[in-house]
Amino acid sequence: MNSLPYLTGYPEHIQLQVAQLVKQEKLGALLLSRYPVPHIYVTDKMLYQYVMEIKNQYMKNAQLVSKVCYDNKIHIIKHALGLHTSISRIQGSKLKSKAEIRISNLFKSAPETLLRMIVVHELAHLKEKQHNKDFYNLCCYMEPDYHQLELDTRLYLTFLDKYGALYSDVNP
Repeated sequence: MNSLPYLTGYPEHIQLQVAQLVKQEKLGALLLSRYPVPHIYVTDKMLYQYVMEIKNQYMKNAQLVSKVCYDNKIHIIKHALGLHTSISRIQGSKLKSKAEIRISNLFKSAPETLLRMIVVHELAHLKEKQHNKDFYNLCCYMEPDYHQLELDTRLYLTFLDKYGALYSDVNP
């Protein structure tokens, strides 16, 4: 189903259910019933504090995150939702490493739990670089509903592609 690019890895029966919701114009109502309001973390500073609260709760000993921000270029690159980068620099005789997390601007007016899923995903990359079993176990440790939220995030992105903003009174 080429009309649902965010769901290509999901079973056909799920894609058919979503296609039916889109056809009947009920996808927005479904999302709004689950997520009636957008999150409040609209600035880079607020996003940084949000990310650090989650990191400090679940990953105190993980690499320090030096920068967290929204990025308006991410959605263009391979449908990425967030990016994690590690920058290494030589300072004197030591090699210092800094991590950055960038979240797509598409999530500036998203539901909080969907933003959390993206944040958890990017934080998990601090310990596990690959999308393997350990990576997903870490994601589920930080967010027990991770897999459902990942699907809901893809539904949210599908809605954005088809109809535009979910919340009519929010300007990202």
